[in-house]
Amino acid sequence: MAAEQKTVAFHKHAAKKVELSAHEREEIDAWLARYPEDQKRSAVLGALRAVQHEDGYLSTAKMDAVADYLGLPAIAVYEVGSFYSMYELEPVGKHTIMVCDNISCMLRGAEPIIEHLEKRLGIKRGESTPDGKFYLKLEEECLAACCGAPMMQVDHKYYENLTPERVDEILDGLEK
Repeated sequence: MAAEQKTVAFHKHAAKKVELSAHEREEIDAWLARYPEDQKRSAVLGALRAVQHEDGYLSTAKMDAVADYLGLPAIAVYEVGSFYSMYELEPVGKHTIMVCDNISCMLRGAEPIIEHLEKRLGIKRGESTPDGKFYLKLEEECLAACCGAPMMQVDHKYYENLTPERVDEILDGLEK
């Protein structure tokens, strides 16, 4: 499946100013501590991860807050957020499901797993369920778990050697 390109319009003046939470600032500070003082741009990936983990996606207002906190131009944050597929720029379901569709997983049965998820959830890849519980990511090139193919990541947890039955068990556990 060809990757769909993200097209995002950032409207700085349209976004309401928001503050980072104490937890987000703490996470960002931990990333900043890893780099020299003059290399704050190096912490952008980690900062965006912290914000997305708390909010579920990256709003323009939160990216502005990250830029302000790091002392960077907003575009330096926007370009990272819009480039990497790991970041969501629109609200998505509570649980993010990513099925690896790299060659190892495809050869070992990822396509039937994807089809099963779409049928079970009633959505296609790149969509969230109407109740907002699940988001099935459009494409995930490689999750670096080839030995356990086919595999998926749900939120931040890996599940390997998947079968449709195992997928149902995982989803049933999340629905509780």
